[in-house]
Amino acid sequence: MNEPESSKVEGYRSLAECGEAHAQFSLGCCYLHGDGVAKDYELAASWLRKAAEQGYSAAQFNLGVCYANGLGVAEDNVQAASWYGLAAEQGDDWARYRLGELYFNGKGVAQDRVQGVSWYRKAAEQGHTWAQNNLGLCYWRGEGVAKDYVQAFSWYRMAADQGLAEAQNNMGACYERGDGVAKDQVEAYAYYNLAAITLENARNNRDILEENLSQEVVLLGQQRTRVLQKEIEAKIAAKKATK
Repeated sequence: MNEPESSKVEGYRSLAECGEAHAQFSLGCCYLHGDGVAKDYELAASWLRKAAEQGYSAAQFNLGVCYANGLGVAEDNVQAASWYGLAAEQGDDWARYRLGELYFNGKGVAQDRVQGVSWYRKAAEQGHTWAQNNLGLCYWRGEGVAKDYVQAFSWYRMAADQGLAEAQNNMGACYERGDGVAKDQVEAYAYYNLAAITLENARNNRDILEENLSQEVVLLGQQRTRVLQKEIEAKIAAKKATK
């Protein structure tokens, strides 16, 4: 442990013991991640609970994570849903996304995919990439919402433009099949190829597609990949600059 980190933890502890919610949350996170102090999930959950009970939304979400994964507390999806719900009502995008997952899969709450879609949408409208991608999947499959390929493509694009490889892979599939957009093998290859940097499933999809393409189309797809990557990087940089 280096001295600056130790000082940080002690600073949080001093304020946390006086009941300051942000410090309690921060100290809980230090224990949760082993940041400047030995990792201790029980102490993490304890400090997070103190802040969560004061209505601190980020602590409520992280306490929900502890319950969902059995970190420092017994695994309990009912408790996870409860704490996610409190944070979600305060506008926490990650809590809204996780609550959507629980409703969609019937964990800790009665399965209700319409409600799951509702929470995905709230998080997606805040720019949450995984929520955007999952909402796209809901529209593509017609789960919890009427099937709508155009809507699916739209939500995939929002997440893909933020660099989410899973959404880029789904974009490739839409372009390959013509789901919600005109068929375009060059765009399909480019999105698969871009997602393939980190996603094995995308590499498989690209390779299968490539078997049925001419060398000319593959070359165009590779060229488009480089342009597409620069376009997405520019969008991500522009979004960061506005924060």
